[in-house]
Amino acid sequence: MNGAQYVVAALQGRGVPFLSVLCGNGLDPLLAAAAEAGLRVVDARNEQGASYVADTYARLTGRLGACAVSSGVAHVNAMAGLLNAHYDGAPMLLISGASPAATLGRGGFQDLDQAALARPICKRAEFVGRADRLPQALTEALAAAAMPRQGPVHLTIPVDVLSAELDEAIVARWPVAAECRVAEPGCDARAIQEAAQMLAQAQRPLIVAGTGLFYADAGDALQTLADAARIPIVTPIWDRGVVAGPSDTFLGVIGAASGEPVLVPEADLIVLAGARVDYRVRYLDAPPLAKGRRILRLSADPTELCQGVTPDLALLADPREALLALGAAWRNANCASHENWLRHARSVHATFYGRWDAPLVGVPGGWRLVEALRPLLTEQVTFLVDGGNIGQWAHMRLCRDRYPAHWITCGASAVVGWGVPGAIGARLARPQRPVLLLSGDGAIGFGLPEFESAARQGIPFVAIVADDRAWGIVVSGQEAHRGGHRRTIASELSAVDYAGVARALGARGVRVEAPDALAQAVREGWASGQPTLIHAPIARGGPADVA
Repeated sequence: MNGAQYVVAALQGRGVPFLSVLCGNGLDPLLAAAAEAGLRVVDARNEQGASYVADTYARLTGRLGACAVSSGVAHVNAMAGLLNAHYDGAPMLLISGASPAATLGRGGFQDLDQAALARPICKRAEFVGRADRLPQALTEALAAAAMPRQGPVHLTIPVDVLSAELDEAIVARWPVAAECRVAEPGCDARAIQEAAQMLAQAQRPLIVAGTGLFYADAGDALQTLADAARIPIVTPIWDRGVVAGPSDTFLGVIGAASGEPVLVPEADLIVLAGARVDYRVRYLDAPPLAKGRRILRLSADPTELCQGVTPDLALLADPREALLALGAAWRNANCASHENWLRHARSVHATFYGRWDAPLVGVPGGWRLVEALRPLLTEQVTFLVDGGNIGQWAHMRLCRDRYPAHWITCGASAVVGWGVPGAIGARLARPQRPVLLLSGDGAIGFGLPEFESAARQGIPFVAIVADDRAWGIVVSGQEAHRGGHRRTIASELSAVDYAGVARALGARGVRVEAPDALAQAVREGWASGQPTLIHAPIARGGPADVA
């Protein structure tokens, strides 16, 4: 068994269904080993796209996504997916090829300290310069990716290490299917009782439900607690949702550029469940949060418990088990519910969102486009939202009373251009489910070549391109800064026949002028079994322009 065969066997032993790649320097032994072992290879037209495929698979499933690219700039390009996985806590492995180990550091072809570049955003990053080191390095990297808080890892493996035969004794010491299984921290009964008492004593508790609840499969536990105690829930924009909904306790996203209901500043107890402290929760500073506000934090990762702020109480436990235990403690104590506070919070929520409840004259086309999608978004559909103005419309209109786990955005990185390779990754993650991507004309420009990748490899999905011929958020900001005068700088786009481009790349491409025709076009795209781009011109403007 050579190094490449060991890597492939280790990935297969952990249930990795495919390797997303872009071929190049140093990768031939790995690609040959994958073909020999029957590990599917999904190739992209850009390393950034290949990394987004693996990242999206990991973020949708919570399982390891694996990507391999070549060296130098290829490695730098692929770090985009690593960064996405870093922000969201997704288990992803990036393998980067390299010239023979003996030439590195001496000016070999594309000589670069790739591990050093990746290290700040990885749980583990290593240059594997010797074949006898490879089994241990890979085993430890995969273990690090899987342990809470999950995250990305990286290995640079030179071509001669991938080609080298491994000593059987070393392979026996590090079996390819060996996983490090770590029991989750348990729920301390006294801490749970104290947390339940904090909930009972609070007048205005608010649950901030973040991506950590998705990876803990905690949606049911969250809803059970919120329903019993009648506590409102919000989710930071770009985090993963776990509210299958509709739910009268879920009150939308916070931290959006379009604004939010004023709930976080009013709350006197913030339950930070699987969420991080950052700008989206106003850093939990008081002010702007209420004076004397208290913080209860739930996480399975001890390094997260004091990230950004010192909580009044931190529960080191699997978030799902902690929420279930907290709900049981609440019910056993027969505490009075927070119905009055929830009623007030729902009123604030309704007032905030009410400004977008009717398609008034002058409302930008994004409103109508997103509304046309609502009937399509069943439990079967994997829904992706790329960054940009159209993403704001999706959050404002569709995430008001639910945020299912099978909806996914570009992530906490808020990157634009993730969507097309993300749709490929989503289809690979849920192969029997239709995939719908909502993107904008700015964001789609990053991923258009990947329609060729999808068409050639038989990976179907439907992508809607909302085309306002602009980087919409930037245009809105520039016009607001200039008092409404339409003077923009480096933010206007030309007319492009996006449907024609998709057809030229071997995919389906159609143009839809009226939102009323959009649903039928999407259904026809799904039925075609081909990657499909729907070009939908819209009037310019985002939610902030209406408000």
